[in-house]
Parts: sequence; structure tokens; C-alpha cells
Amino acid sequence: MSAETLTSTRELDSRVSGGLEVRLLWCEHDGRLWVSVTDARTGEAFRLEVGEHERPVDVFNHPYAYAAQQHADRHSVRSPGARSPQPV
Repeated sequence: MSAETLTSTRELDSRVSGGLEVRLLWCEHDGRLWVSVTDARTGEAFRLEVGEHERPVDVFNHPYAYAAQQHADRHSVRSPGARSPQPV
């Protein structure tokens, strides 16, 4: 991401529940929308670009369903206090 993209990014909505942070972001420079998801419990995070024919609010409300469709690239963002997933 370029410096211009970072400075022109606006958060349109966000929610936090049970250690899960979901943010709807918009880049004023090129009009792209994406949803950022971070799980503080596991340290996993991923980002979904909102497609031209997708409703941003749907991607924001159901990011895991869209991640399964888009095969989102998940990565670890370990933060202090993040726990490793426990076996079930």
C-alpha cells in the first residue's frame, strides 16, 4: 500500500466483539472498499476487498462467509495477550 493510499483511507464503520475487530475501510484516492478482520484471541487477521457487485454492509456483517468465497489470505498479527488456538 502506498503512502498516499494510507493517508486517504477512511474508516466507515467498525465493531468489536469477543476479541474480534471488524473494520469497513474506504480509500478516497481510488474508491476501493475493503473489510479488515483481526482476531485478538488467535492473532489471525485478514483483509477482504469488496467486489464491484457486493454490498459493503454484507461483507462487513459476514466477513467469514466472504473470506471462504474469496480464499482470503490470513496472516498472524500476534499482539501482547493473544493466545494460541486451543485444541478442541
